[in-house]
Amino acid sequence: MVLMMIVAIILLLVIWMTVDFRLGMKKQQREARRYVQEIRKGQCEILTTGHDLFKKMIDDIHNAEKHVHMLFYIFREDHIGNQVLKALKEKAKEGVEVRLLLDRVGCDLSKKKRQELKKAGVKFAHSHPPKFPYLFFTLNRRNHRKITVIDGHLGYIGGYNVGDEYLGRKPKFGDWRDIHLRIQGDGCQDLQEQFLEDWVVATREKLNTDFYYPVLQQGDHELKIIPSDGAFLEESFIDFIKKAEDSIYIGTPYFIPGKEIKTALIEAAKRGVDVKVIVPKQGDHPLVKEAAFPYFQPLLEAGCEVYRYYRGFYHAKTIVIDKKVCDIGTANIDNRSFHINHEINCLIFDREFIKDVIAVMDHDISISERLTVEQLKNRSFFHKSKEKIASALSPLL
Repeated sequence: MVLMMIVAIILLLVIWMTVDFRLGMKKQQREARRYVQEIRKGQCEILTTGHDLFKKMIDDIHNAEKHVHMLFYIFREDHIGNQVLKALKEKAKEGVEVRLLLDRVGCDLSKKKRQELKKAGVKFAHSHPPKFPYLFFTLNRRNHRKITVIDGHLGYIGGYNVGDEYLGRKPKFGDWRDIHLRIQGDGCQDLQEQFLEDWVVATREKLNTDFYYPVLQQGDHELKIIPSDGAFLEESFIDFIKKAEDSIYIGTPYFIPGKEIKTALIEAAKRGVDVKVIVPKQGDHPLVKEAAFPYFQPLLEAGCEVYRYYRGFYHAKTIVIDKKVCDIGTANIDNRSFHINHEINCLIFDREFIKDVIAVMDHDISISERLTVEQLKNRSFFHKSKEKIASALSPLL
């Protein structure tokens, strides 16, 4: 009798979670808007190491005169996290407006640390709190954007979060490979707009927004900032892939593309497009690596090339199409980024800049292991069993 009750409770819980998740996703998709952004002309700099990124970012924070706005998914209370917090507190004490918005799940700040921020004058908030009626869905939804805007004319966007692992200080992951952008001038207004929109949703604070939008100088690089709210991103990526005529480079830590993108990549390879995919050899979350394997064999058989980066953890989120357009941002090639998380990406159209991005990706390929069909066929029974479980759970991975 007791066993039957336990089974019934588990069954009801599974049914509730399934219904909750599906209805929550449908609600988010109904409410999501398709962003129509202008092409800007800013000055972009690519940053591929955590040391370079945080040195420049902290220096820029120290030089802030009016406001610093920062949004991250993961923020650790560790060595580099405390350095960033120290810089934010110092500026707030000088009278600079400082706002720090962190995803509730990814945030790792103690109550004591949050009180210190408040005492220093830093405005702090969590984004995306779980809420009814779709509790399970909102528990899974993340604000996965990484945005920093300083005085409205300097911006950062990309794959790095704030934590010691992003500087290669965690032996489990080794050196961390990622890509972030530093944008000067034109284009920062779109990062600012998205930050303020997320901030107002989280806090309901009324803002004099004109204060945060200075006149911006133009630079050398045409770009477009593309936010997404759990909708339309997959369609954009499919459109890019279908238009490819020469080459496709994809770098992503989580490759669970779904049927449509898998099909688009196979069709591209069959029409002669050179398709290269870079993924990490080691995983950082249970089953995520295994969830990618069912997609690898049909891609390899169609002529795509898959490379597994082995010198640390590969976390860059980059797509280059025909050496004409480059996408760098926060979105992965997976169901979570396409249908659940809130993301933000940057399209860059400058060919000279794209050459630098391709050079980075070619270097990463040169120190990666190329996956073969033979390796796939020799997978162990245990590995294949994990793949089955991972595929079943892939909407949540």
